[in-house]
Amino acid sequence: MTHTPEDQAPRHGVIVLAAGSSRRLGKAKALIEVDGETLVHRAVRFALETAPFDCIVVSAEGDPRIPAAVADLACRITPCADARRGMSVSLQAGLRSLAAECEAALIVLTDQPALTSRHLCALRDAWCKQPANAAASGYAETIGVPAILPRRWFKDLIDRDNDHGARDLLRARKDEVCVIAAPSLASDIDTEADLARLEFTTSTKR
Repeated sequence: MTHTPEDQAPRHGVIVLAAGSSRRLGKAKALIEVDGETLVHRAVRFALETAPFDCIVVSAEGDPRIPAAVADLACRITPCADARRGMSVSLQAGLRSLAAECEAALIVLTDQPALTSRHLCALRDAWCKQPANAAASGYAETIGVPAILPRRWFKDLIDRDNDHGARDLLRARKDEVCVIAAPSLASDIDTEADLARLEFTTSTKR
């Protein structure tokens, strides 16, 4: 695992959520390729640029495709047996697996094709200035993930029983959140139309 360069700097870990069944799309979003790279590989690669102490990739239990897709990267796989119950269950599995030394968790999805390592590093830098609080992305008139959440929030996230992951908690504690604007992240991949739009945009950039 990659460690923070300064011993006194607060340590964070990464949790990449890649266990979703993608019912509306009908295929695993994490394994969609952009310029020859799967979205899960891209998300993990970008997240590792934040120099985390630990990096967890949550995958559906019994599915070898996600571990194979990131086998060349410095991350650990956490299988989630109940992934079909929703994002919050996958997040809880990742939080339970994260190294105890991590003072926060950077939560990253795999269905945001506009994600950049620069934005993830901006979230990390904002959190480092106030490590007791969170830093989250602002788009579509709301706040959400990617977001870096302090360890003191972990228990509330693990105790929650819904499919909204960290979103509800970020809204409820917005006074404790530094918001980094990222309007392009509003475009995610949920349907075939979204996928077709991504493929068209990618082809026109070549």
